[in-house]
Amino acid sequence: MKKYNLETYIRYKEDLKESMPSSNSFMDLSRDELIVKFLPLVENLARKFPSSEQSIGILTINDLIQIGSEGLIRAVDKIDRDRLSESEDIEKTLKSFLSKRVKGAIRRRIDINRSNMRIPEYKRNQMRNSPNDKKAVEMFFNSIFLSIDNTSVDENGETLYSDVMDSGAPYNIALLNAYLNGLMKKYLNDNEYEVLRLSYGLDCEKHSGKEIARELGFVGTSNHVRVSELKKKAVQSLIDNVDHSQVIDYL
Repeated sequence: MKKYNLETYIRYKEDLKESMPSSNSFMDLSRDELIVKFLPLVENLARKFPSSEQSIGILTINDLIQIGSEGLIRAVDKIDRDRLSESEDIEKTLKSFLSKRVKGAIRRRIDINRSNMRIPEYKRNQMRNSPNDKKAVEMFFNSIFLSIDNTSVDENGETLYSDVMDSGAPYNIALLNAYLNGLMKKYLNDNEYEVLRLSYGLDCEKHSGKEIARELGFVGTSNHVRVSELKKKAVQSLIDNVDHSQVIDYL
């Protein structure tokens, strides 16, 4: 992660402190006061994201706060005050509603800006010279699903989506997502497709394991384990069924 401007951050904190509304009654706060009231929440959420360049690309913590703040503004504009007034715990309801949308905004921007992540050049060359090498397919999917499972390793214990960066042109995220969606529909069953779609946020906000379990109708205390197992099975299914020639253009 690149360095951020400390002076800008200090000035932001000072301005925020001066602007903070004094009222603790959320229903009495105006739209702008609500936004200011929950700006500290945005920073707390932004700082929970991994800060390495491999995780968030070229973004800084200031960038994440700005992106989260934009998400907060859009979320505040969607608040239904009549329904909110019926809540038994207004503050908890607000935090839950706003947090989900702030985190979603940050995740989406990270996914776009992390597009400079690459399979190392030397590995791409190896795979291009081995047209029947299944490792190319494995490397492709493990790099694409980095946000789902960042612990995948090969038989030598090496992280498949290595921390080595190269100077190649960034992936076109929209085209890559469309291509990935086509492969998933072709080779996965309905549950496998849904677990990857929801986990990766292919055409929606990313979902947690518990949210996915609820969507798929999994019940019981170990439902998150079923989601994790299904996720691994789905990725392996893609690796087993997709041909090297179908992914080589992305390497």
